[in-house]
Amino acid sequence: MPIYSYRCESCGHTLDALQKIADAPLRDCPACGAAALHKQVTAAGFQLKGSGWYATDFKGKGGGAAPKAEPAAATAAAAAPAAAPACGASCACH
Repeated sequence: MPIYSYRCESCGHTLDALQKIADAPLRDCPACGAAALHKQVTAAGFQLKGSGWYATDFKGKGGGAAPKAEPAAATAAAAAPAAAPACGASCACH
């Protein structure tokens, strides 16, 4: 069930109420008794963490950060030809 935030227009009292979506909004302020409660617009209070479907299926598609560039030393090492194996390449390890 969602938690709704209310504020009384008469006295300024605020409260949070756990209600079903189908429940009628609260009207009577518990502090002053006036029928002046109004729902407030609030942000969602959760954050998705970990490696779930939201990260694997949607994270990074469109927008987001650009891929990081490799350091110059890593690209230079990749471009250099591979050195001959120490065993002389006559063994079965290659």
